[in-house]
Amino acid sequence: MLRVRLLVVFVTLAAALPGAAQPAAAPPANDDCQFCHADAGATRANGTSVAVAPEAFGASVHGAFACVDCHQDLATVELPHAERLARVACDTCHDDAVKAFASSVHAAVGAEGPTCASCHGVHDIRPSSDTASRTYALNLPATCAACHGGDHLAGGPGRVADGYIDSVHGRGLAKSGLVVSANCASCHSAHDVRRKTDPASKVHRTQIAATCTTCHQGLLAVFEGSVHGAGMANGNTAAAVCSDCHTSHWIQRSETEAWKLAVIDECGTCHVEKIATYRDTYHGQVTDLGFTRIAACKDCHGSHDILPASNPASRIAPANVADTCRTCHAGVPDNFALYDPHADKNDPERSPALYWTARFMYALLGGVFVVFGAHTLAWFPRSLQARREKRARQGGGR
Repeated sequence: MLRVRLLVVFVTLAAALPGAAQPAAAPPANDDCQFCHADAGATRANGTSVAVAPEAFGASVHGAFACVDCHQDLATVELPHAERLARVACDTCHDDAVKAFASSVHAAVGAEGPTCASCHGVHDIRPSSDTASRTYALNLPATCAACHGGDHLAGGPGRVADGYIDSVHGRGLAKSGLVVSANCASCHSAHDVRRKTDPASKVHRTQIAATCTTCHQGLLAVFEGSVHGAGMANGNTAAAVCSDCHTSHWIQRSETEAWKLAVIDECGTCHVEKIATYRDTYHGQVTDLGFTRIAACKDCHGSHDILPASNPASRIAPANVADTCRTCHAGVPDNFALYDPHADKNDPERSPALYWTARFMYALLGGVFVVFGAHTLAWFPRSLQARREKRARQGGGR
């Protein structure tokens, strides 16, 4: 025991000698930090809170870490520290996520844009699988809506987060609790969020089908074999993709009457002449009145599997068109298919009878206006004369 005491005294005296190497100061422990930050009223000089609830931090994904693991500039300073600390370098541990974020639209915003903490929190970060996490499937829309909802500028026209909540995906998530329902990250990704004009974006036109069929897997092969899918595969970026017909954030169930009526106009966005001739027909005029139990575009052409009439598998191929009509008009003969659902009164080659009938009706209508217009003009002087004579008779009788 005497030897141990002498050794301690010797070490203490040696450390006190001038020029002796001093042992490095131990970094502050979490308890040292919590001495100040556990106080719920702890604030900076400007009044912003710097409180760290011990329970929240302990339950966080970083609960087993030391404060100085993230706040590395505190490892070699004495407490109390400066009011402002260096920004935490998340890439020390999360290198891949930070690299992906660096190429995102959020990083491009600059200093005013969102940071890791904007979505994940600060001292209360939970794993995405935790129901209390800001990035848990049920909570993610609200996290994104902090910037992309309400009256925030980033929401853009129509405020996309609000539109999503009212969509079939949003209702599935919020009202039915379906965590498998598509959320913001499902379509835009989590860290590598890019503009839709960026070819690398998951919501770029060339990537839309692949993104949507991540969930709707049964439709990928069907769409790729369609006239729209083939057009996109051949480099025609104007070919219709999922969002052209279903929209992006405001997606509704295709069984609703409102969607059935609205999608006809979506088809007409590209097929302008076809929608005009369809609207002239009995089918089109009835849908204009708001009725959905009538043939619309998809009833004849299909939806995801649309094929050109030249394809033998198409619903409107010459050999199949009569059977297509029979889906509504059961038992009709083959010559029923001679009806032209896109008859054009302005095209004498496609619809000669309709063309000349329309011209006759235009001429007849014009002739009626000319004859009765001339009759009215010719009768006008006689009418004035009759009124004068009537006044004269009335005046003479007084």
